[in-house]
Amino acid sequence: MSRRTPLAPLLERFFTDRLVRQRQASPHTIASYRDTFRLLLTFVHARLQTAPAQLTLEALDGRLISAFLDHVEAVRGVSARSRNLRLTAIHSFFRYAAFECPTHAAQIQRVLAIPSKRVTRRQIAFLTRPEIDALLAAPDRRTWRGRRDHALLLLAIQTGLRLSELTALTRSDVTLTTGAHVRVVGKGRKERCTPLAKPTIAVLRAWLDDPPRGDTPILFPTARGTRLSADAVAYLVAKHRAAAATTCPSLQRKALTPHVLRHSAAMELLQAGVDRSVIALWLGHESIETTQVYLEATLAMKERALAKTTPVQGHFQRYRPPDALLHFLNNL
Repeated sequence: MSRRTPLAPLLERFFTDRLVRQRQASPHTIASYRDTFRLLLTFVHARLQTAPAQLTLEALDGRLISAFLDHVEAVRGVSARSRNLRLTAIHSFFRYAAFECPTHAAQIQRVLAIPSKRVTRRQIAFLTRPEIDALLAAPDRRTWRGRRDHALLLLAIQTGLRLSELTALTRSDVTLTTGAHVRVVGKGRKERCTPLAKPTIAVLRAWLDDPPRGDTPILFPTARGTRLSADAVAYLVAKHRAAAATTCPSLQRKALTPHVLRHSAAMELLQAGVDRSVIALWLGHESIETTQVYLEATLAMKERALAKTTPVQGHFQRYRPPDALLHFLNNL
């Protein structure tokens, strides 16, 4: 009888050796992968009645992984995109297992052959300039929280920083002298500097004059001086959207999230005529193709392209079906 491969030490090495030491994955990636395997091990425990620490690699076959993915989508109600993120984490682990346990090649290949689900790619959401102005005017700048929120929203919309980059900013990451910019270490541990516009410089300079909260160097802290969570930023964005919607009704129809602020920054650059390659560098995209989605999002640019063409002359003629049965089938 062949020797079984314990799952626990292999999974621990995947996180500590593969993700942390070799790939130097970001805390966000590690947390996402961790949550995936928490869900997977809980599902397998309920299905096989085996404690996670006692599982073997052989137990995680393609059929069980597929059942888990169907479970998270059908029972937990996640989207196909979230399902695909879970599968990405599992594929990453099994690619690592292929090097560590080559004798399990057939089982590993069956898991790696599980395809991602195709999803409908929707147009990205972004704010127009009147909506941006209304949102920035919503925070009450007579209060400390209002000044913080105003500075945070303005910086997010002008720079297009990711949420994790925005909340991780420290006071030393901001330079307001000649060549004013903000420095971040973004996705893939790539460092980049984003220039600041004069209005943003003025707001940040005034914000930095406010006495800091606590001992933390965080640029936009909580009232206790700790780092803002993703939920806290989402809450303040939703709160100010609701306030801004009283003066800008179009905001009532938009589901505004922190990531929409990043999209808005990209669209501002695109509509100003900035090249796609520059926008990709600005946002920290791995590939220029990622920036393609912004070209598809704005109807105004497509209408300007249409105005430059010569319309094709067509002739109207009412259609008359040649047969009653064909007419019935055409109307189904």
